[in-house]
Amino acid sequence: MKVNPTIKIVLVAMLASTGVLRAQGDLLDFLDAESEPVPQYALATFKGTKIINTQSVALPAEGEMQFLIQHRFGTINQGAYELWGLDQASIRLGLDYGVTEWLAVGVGRSSFQKTYDGSVKVRLLRQQTGLIEIPLNLTYFTGLAINGLKWEDPERENYFSSRMSYVHQLLIARKFGSRLSIQLTPTFVHRNLVATLARGNDDYALGFGGRYKINSRVSINWDYYALAKNEVTEESLRNSLSIGVDIETGGHVFQLHATNSQGMFERSFITETVGQWSEGDIYFGFNISRVFSLKN
Repeated sequence: MKVNPTIKIVLVAMLASTGVLRAQGDLLDFLDAESEPVPQYALATFKGTKIINTQSVALPAEGEMQFLIQHRFGTINQGAYELWGLDQASIRLGLDYGVTEWLAVGVGRSSFQKTYDGSVKVRLLRQQTGLIEIPLNLTYFTGLAINGLKWEDPERENYFSSRMSYVHQLLIARKFGSRLSIQLTPTFVHRNLVATLARGNDDYALGFGGRYKINSRVSINWDYYALAKNEVTEESLRNSLSIGVDIETGGHVFQLHATNSQGMFERSFITETVGQWSEGDIYFGFNISRVFSLKN
């Protein structure tokens, strides 16, 4: 059976137009998908999970284990006999694990006061634009510290709970442009045992810290804690102040710093700092972190 040439032309035109329409529809769907807003996160607000002493809003990535070595020498005002503090040292070893993208847990042990510590860190908000506008990062940190020193008076009735102290912090940070990051850290510290009732079991402090990026691998960091003092603590305690340099080398972050705080866990450097910068009570130290991926 012969088909009219005119009918052939009409059929070919119909088939061709159907393919074109289908292709146009696929292209429009693709363009629509591409035009949907996606979150643009503020990356690397801080390179490490610590600014210097204080916790930063950063968490280890999901499935990553961070090994943290914190080392602190003695005060530089001890002179040449102690090699300006280098003959003395205390150390903290810590492990932090990213359970999910918003949850991390950590443990550590310090030679200072032979302290064991554990922590939980939860990301609540992440600075972003695009899909929604969130102007800051918000992370909650809570920790437990256990003093491991022998009892001063082993003959009296001593309780294990008396060794324990707790910290709760809100980490509020914002990255301004590509170089500057600022963090505020309202803090509450509770000790189960204190030397006198006048000292009080609870302390409140406001932390302030930041990072200024010099180049892609080097930054200047600082953190400071203003402790709410009473007449008992006014004369003996000082606010913690630390200044340092971050150097990133692949999977490692080196932090070189000077501080008037000897301890490297929250209760100690926030509520027990006695060093004075003006009198040379300055401890030189460094932090080294190494990240290991435990998931593919």
